[in-house]
Amino acid sequence: MNEELFSTWIPSVVRVTNSSAARRWERAIVGMANLTTSTQGVAKIEEFKSRVSALADEEVQDAFYRPVAAQKLRAKPALRFTPENASRDTLEDTQEEDAFLRSRRRVPIRKGWLPRTRVGQFALAGGVLVGLATVAAGAIGARELLKHDARFRIDSSDSIKILGNSRVTRAELLSVFGSDIGRNVFFIPLAERRAGLESLPWVEHATVMRVLPNQMRVAVVERTPVAFVRNGNEIGLVDGNGVLLPMPSARADDASPTHYSFPVVTGIDPGDPLSTRAARMHIYKSFIDALDASGEKISAQLSEIDLSDPEDVKAVVEGPGDASGSDLLLHFGDADFLARYRNYESHLPEWRRQYPRLTSIDLRYERQVVLEMAKDAQVGSAASTPSGTTMPASTAPSIEEGGPAAV
Repeated sequence: MNEELFSTWIPSVVRVTNSSAARRWERAIVGMANLTTSTQGVAKIEEFKSRVSALADEEVQDAFYRPVAAQKLRAKPALRFTPENASRDTLEDTQEEDAFLRSRRRVPIRKGWLPRTRVGQFALAGGVLVGLATVAAGAIGARELLKHDARFRIDSSDSIKILGNSRVTRAELLSVFGSDIGRNVFFIPLAERRAGLESLPWVEHATVMRVLPNQMRVAVVERTPVAFVRNGNEIGLVDGNGVLLPMPSARADDASPTHYSFPVVTGIDPGDPLSTRAARMHIYKSFIDALDASGEKISAQLSEIDLSDPEDVKAVVEGPGDASGSDLLLHFGDADFLARYRNYESHLPEWRRQYPRLTSIDLRYERQVVLEMAKDAQVGSAASTPSGTTMPASTAPSIEEGGPAAV
């Protein structure tokens, strides 16, 4: 009887399988039941005719007391252990744990600042318009107040301070501000005044600023001339960028007027574009820098430089020891300026002795120079050399009247 009683609840304690360990546990529990009597307080609740009936009843109880997830886990068939099955079981366990641990609390959603009702929206729009109108009215009122306030008005030209001018007169600079006398300082267009100042030939850069309450300050940077320029019968100045400058006016307050010592440049036409003039002045600067590279200031001996042909820079120098005082025209080409000048300097006494009426020397060739005489030159040698004949530099050939001689 005890064996039959314990056989009814053994399946709920130990899962019946085909393993030998489970069968040993079952026999041990049944043996313990045989030692129990009815007087020891063990009541028979329900009697099952067979072990199969007990298992069937256990399935019904599990469906009622256990959650669905547990039933699904019990319903899984036994699988062989493989790496694929292990990864799949891990994924399924993770999904079931996520479903079990997921919170069902609602996440609060932040609401916008715009009102939801139409009345609230109209009220908000009206408030924005009123605010904008107030700001605009305040700006207009402040503008009118500043415009008519006498404290910010430029009374005279004395309220305009000018710095940095040495060649441009104050009257020339003040001509740009002629319409600003009596105007409110806040309504003077600074960009336009700066452009007007920089349009003056001598002004390279200008700065214009307001100084409250009623002053203007102007600072200018003037251009630096590098040569005289001849345009017909007029002589002016030119800077390194090819900008033509008029001769500066004499200033009454200038105690030490500036005296320029430049060669006169030809070949700079005012009708040429500024880019063309700038390119030719770049050649001029390279030519002067090359001659003065030794520190002897050779450029001071040049009286005129012709830049009309960029491939042949020509310079006029006074021949030393020439009693007549006539000038010599030298052709330097477009390179090796200092070396060609050294060649001219070393042979000049010999050429002067042989050709007193020498007027032009072409130094552009490597192994020869071309000497040109005045048209009224007299031939002092019976043996004449045809014009253009090439000879070593150490020889002294005779020349024809008015023609060049190659040496």
